[in-house]
Amino acid sequence: MKRLTGWFTRPFNNLRLREKLFVMFLLGAIIPLLFFVLYSYQTIKSELSDQMYTNSVSSIAQINSNLENKLDTYTKLSATMYLNSTLRAYLTTNYSIDPSMYVDAYQYINSTFSNMLTTNPDIKSISVYINNDSLPTDDIYIRRMDDEFRKSDVYRSLLNTYGNVRFVSTPPVVDQPSMFTLARMLNIGKLDTVYGILTINILESDIYRLMEKETSDKTVLIVNEHGKIMSTKDKSMLNRPLTEYIKEPFPAASEGRFDSSFNGQKVLVVYNTTKFGWKSVSLVPYSSFLSKADSTAKRILIFALISFGVMAILIYVTARLFTKRVEYLVGIIRRIEKEEFDFVDIRPLGRDEIGQLGNVLRKMSQRLNNLISDVYKKEIDKREAEMNVLQAQINPHFLYNTLASISSLAIRNSDPRMNKMVTDLAKFYRISLNKGKNRISIHEEVQLTRYYVAIQQVRFGDLIRVHYQIEEAVLPCSIVKLTLQPFVENAMNHAIWDDQLGITIMIKAYAEGPDVVLKIIDDGMGMRMNGKSARELPVSGDTLSGYGIRNVDNRIKLLYGDSYGVSIYSRLGIGTTVTIRIPGR
Repeated sequence: MKRLTGWFTRPFNNLRLREKLFVMFLLGAIIPLLFFVLYSYQTIKSELSDQMYTNSVSSIAQINSNLENKLDTYTKLSATMYLNSTLRAYLTTNYSIDPSMYVDAYQYINSTFSNMLTTNPDIKSISVYINNDSLPTDDIYIRRMDDEFRKSDVYRSLLNTYGNVRFVSTPPVVDQPSMFTLARMLNIGKLDTVYGILTINILESDIYRLMEKETSDKTVLIVNEHGKIMSTKDKSMLNRPLTEYIKEPFPAASEGRFDSSFNGQKVLVVYNTTKFGWKSVSLVPYSSFLSKADSTAKRILIFALISFGVMAILIYVTARLFTKRVEYLVGIIRRIEKEEFDFVDIRPLGRDEIGQLGNVLRKMSQRLNNLISDVYKKEIDKREAEMNVLQAQINPHFLYNTLASISSLAIRNSDPRMNKMVTDLAKFYRISLNKGKNRISIHEEVQLTRYYVAIQQVRFGDLIRVHYQIEEAVLPCSIVKLTLQPFVENAMNHAIWDDQLGITIMIKAYAEGPDVVLKIIDDGMGMRMNGKSARELPVSGDTLSGYGIRNVDNRIKLLYGDSYGVSIYSRLGIGTTVTIRIPGR
């Protein structure tokens, strides 16, 4: 026994572990999976068949109910004429004594029949066949009951009916809509005494509307008591026996189901019988609802194959557990190479050699992160020092110009304006120094600019006109110190082209999205841009004012980044607009 077992298990034992897993997978997953798909398909097929039969029975019952109501309506309509004593009197009167009396008869008949046709648009025509030879016929409403009519299906269907209603199929007529006929004998007092036969021709389309919504995926028929098709979607089938299309006979029960074939397809036949003897028949192709079962089975098979693939991947991943850990460490090393230290969090990989390598790599990444942080801080300190140097380069130049103005006024004469000028200068330096801080609020920057303008107006008088449009919402926002003053100074020193008119300067500050925009607009002489964009500052040589403008742009970029800074737009003879953009935070 052991030899036999060993003979069967030896090839399996010699397989690689990955191959063993796949063999077990085939035996343990594929066979149950295929069984599940087959069982699901048969279950779905059975459920869909039962559901389709239930739906068909319900729809056929509803059609039958609507059909009975419709036929009852026509029956009641014929009863009003059957019981109309005035009509009966006009149809049975002997007009040979006084022929002029039939005029009154026709006025009443025309009025009555016309009103009936108007109120019932689905009725094609109404006629009464009479055997009163004294009443002239118009072949519209009144017709003669001649031998040809007595040979017709309508007349034969009324034999021994004693005034009851019969519905008769009407042979198709070229260029006429499909119809069927309601026929009824008109009796005087005795059931066997007939003075006329009432016929009402009804449009087949009125019956078809009762089942039109149910014909999307199946064929629905209305069949009379003789087996002729009275209404259906395919009009070529009208007035034909149903046995031409379905060979199997209907069971004796008034309702039921059976299988048959129709137009070369296997169909489920569901039928129900009305109280008038008509049948509502539904022919449902099996392919119309079994296709859903097929598509569902295909989807289940696809999901099963996907599950098979997922399980195969899981087995493959399990077989390559050690290799995956090495690949994980390679990925961590690549992140360290990209300096993505925030994402480096090496999970414990065990106590073997790979786990020890992961621990060493974790310590190394932490050490590299600390070293890079130290270098980054030193770079920040270097930039801060550069900003302080650039800041310091502005103040001596402005101090020199201010002191020159004070000296000039002092030499000329004693002037009380000197006191104000010196006071404004003191306030200017109190804000500009700001205890060594590089940033102040926009409110303080505007005040600083106001003091500078006040000092310069002592020198230039009404030649300098400065206006302010500052939104209160931006006043608390932070800004680099001495941002506005260099541009105001540049406008005063270089933009005045007429010593009589002077210059007007507009200073604006407003929020624009998340940013704050400051503008210095003057109506001075302007300058040529030489095709440069507004982001390119014009070359100003070695002039102090030009140096100050670039100084402001450099300080803003150092502090906030390259997306912020200064842009200038100018047109010769019109003026200059300086736009400063800073973050609003």
